[in-house]
Amino acid sequence: MNPRAAIAAAARAQGFDAVGFTQAVLPDEVRARLDAHLAAGEHGSMEWMERRMEQRAQPRALWPEAVSVISLGLNYGPEGDPMAALARRSHATISVYAQGRDYHDVVKKRLKALGQWLAREYRGEQLKVFVDTAPVAEKPLAQQAGLGWQGKHTNLVSRRHGSWLFLGEIFTSLAIEPDPPGGDHCGQCRACLDACPTRAFPAPYRLDARRCISYLTIEHAGPIPEEFRPAMGNRIYGCDDCLAVCPWNKFAQTARAFSASEAAANPPLAELAALDDAGFRARFSGSAIKRIGVARFLRNVMIGIGNSGDPALRPAAQAHTESTDPVLAEAARWAAARLAA
Repeated sequence: MNPRAAIAAAARAQGFDAVGFTQAVLPDEVRARLDAHLAAGEHGSMEWMERRMEQRAQPRALWPEAVSVISLGLNYGPEGDPMAALARRSHATISVYAQGRDYHDVVKKRLKALGQWLAREYRGEQLKVFVDTAPVAEKPLAQQAGLGWQGKHTNLVSRRHGSWLFLGEIFTSLAIEPDPPGGDHCGQCRACLDACPTRAFPAPYRLDARRCISYLTIEHAGPIPEEFRPAMGNRIYGCDDCLAVCPWNKFAQTARAFSASEAAANPPLAELAALDDAGFRARFSGSAIKRIGVARFLRNVMIGIGNSGDPALRPAAQAHTESTDPVLAEAARWAAARLAA
């Protein structure tokens, strides 16, 4: 069995739903797009994007021994419509990817197992595994490896899995015949661009993170600009709107590896507002949500409460108006004032 077929079979045995191969070289346009994104300030406060830019734009700058990249995808397609939860305004909407176990842990465990298999099968070859946290251009590599294409919402779209793929990579010194790159099949569709509540796409294939609800609720540490708060609705961790409306999702299947936990599946905002640090850590143990910390999480919950239109939730907001965290206290006062109007 040639390396491609053997590795693909081993990857699927580890539970990966998509696998592709490409050379460890990216075209100059990847760096050009990154430069333009940063020059426009569209990365917001994510200074980590500015660091190690050479490595992010070119795999061999990160690891010179890399010859090939094995790009892997794990389906996390939801059971139902992720946008249905938006109608339950007194409950929270949490991004699909964060409703189950932390994907970093799940994907990395499978990557390491596949890497161990590779090390046994191809002795003398070197490899490194990556998932999300390293300076790797995951989506351009996935497109180049034939897993799909970067859609107008800048995320990867697969003809088989729609917008619901976690990505991971194995860099290896093993020479592997590459797959043909994925072609763009967005056509004239602009559903993802039109669905964005905060108009975070200044143009197709461009994202201004400073307007993106996922960025505002997860990466952004300070007060959320008031101009975006009403549009956030009850989205307290991430946003799936641009992913959920993609027509290619009609081919997606419900994920086998991920399922929503009771702690994260559309929980009542009042219940979340009552969490202290210990309660937050216990409730979201093993979840990506825990990474943002209780103060930022409660800031988001306050915005959801302020948008709920439910006066019964006002005491839940008032309970945090004197918080020692000034960002949380300000969000709580905003929410309480909205419900008093």
